[in-house]
Amino acid sequence: MPLIPDGTRFTLPAEAAWRSSLRATLETVLHRWGYAAVQTPALEVFDALHPQADKSFKLVDRDGSVLALRGEYTVAIGNLVRSAYSPDDYPLRLSYSGALWVRTRDAELGRAREYTQVGAELLGVSTPLADAEIVTLALECLDAVGLPQAAVELGHPGFVRAVLSETGLEPGVIEGLRTAIHRKNGPELSALLESHRVTGEKRDAVMKLIDLYGSSDVLLEAEQYALNDAARAALEELRVVAALLPGERFLFDLGIARRLDYYTGVIFQAYTPDFGQPICGGGRYDGAPSPTLEPIPAAGFALGLERLMTALGGESPVLSAVDAIALDAATAKDLRQRGQRVIMAWTTDRATLERYAAQHGIARILGSLEVIA
Repeated sequence: MPLIPDGTRFTLPAEAAWRSSLRATLETVLHRWGYAAVQTPALEVFDALHPQADKSFKLVDRDGSVLALRGEYTVAIGNLVRSAYSPDDYPLRLSYSGALWVRTRDAELGRAREYTQVGAELLGVSTPLADAEIVTLALECLDAVGLPQAAVELGHPGFVRAVLSETGLEPGVIEGLRTAIHRKNGPELSALLESHRVTGEKRDAVMKLIDLYGSSDVLLEAEQYALNDAARAALEELRVVAALLPGERFLFDLGIARRLDYYTGVIFQAYTPDFGQPICGGGRYDGAPSPTLEPIPAAGFALGLERLMTALGGESPVLSAVDAIALDAATAKDLRQRGQRVIMAWTTDRATLERYAAQHGIARILGSLEVIA
């Protein structure tokens, strides 16, 4: 029998210290930007309409009701806002940091079923300035942890939806096209369009989605494939938000096609040149995860801590060494007050203490054995 469930892992001291340090750095940045930290329950009421419902770990409560382990933070933060705030409190800037669980072993999560996210949500407003703030904040978080080379790719699901809507195909077929577009799989996309007799300018526009990537010139090129007002409006939103971003740390990817039914405005993913997966991502989601809930305009982003650590090199920094073994409590207290890392003697056998100190690189044994003899 395995000691821990599949898709989970132990974290040893050096890595645990690194994780804590990264989280503290990110939380400090979020705090300085005015984002207040909140916590949500790890146990949630199971909702079949939840975006992660099909991946949830489900449990049955004492009264027979179905619960789920928290699988993502956006819905949880929305429920917190609905229960504790009113529109008079908007805009709200909230941050979070904690564990998430998914039942399936997703390749995008490194096959992990338990992982940690740090993120921020700007709720109650839907403006280009708010979108630009979220993107800029995400970049500053990456700068703070040592990834100043990170850049973002901006997209808009409204553009993808608008182009796909011109095909007139059924939702199930549209989903197949969306998947092929998001994977940048040209042959699969072409075969799907051919099998459903999509031709002419509509076919050209759909096929072009996987190639519309690059600098601001991409938006000009995309105009010829914007076959309706919704597509043109999406391109204009991208222009406005991009004009508010500092520097040149962004490109456009008009083929970002993840969660088209969830995101409603500008979305983004952050990458570094030498790491092939997005380090963080987010965007605008002004709808509600369930028809029974009141929509809250919001934009946010999340960083996966484990993926961030891999992007930083995957090697935990060496844990700071213990400075001394103290032979008595008074000596230990004095050294700790001076900022040193000290462990207490667990035996009065000096030879045992010296052997342990040599094995673990501890330079000093201080104090008096007589106090504890």
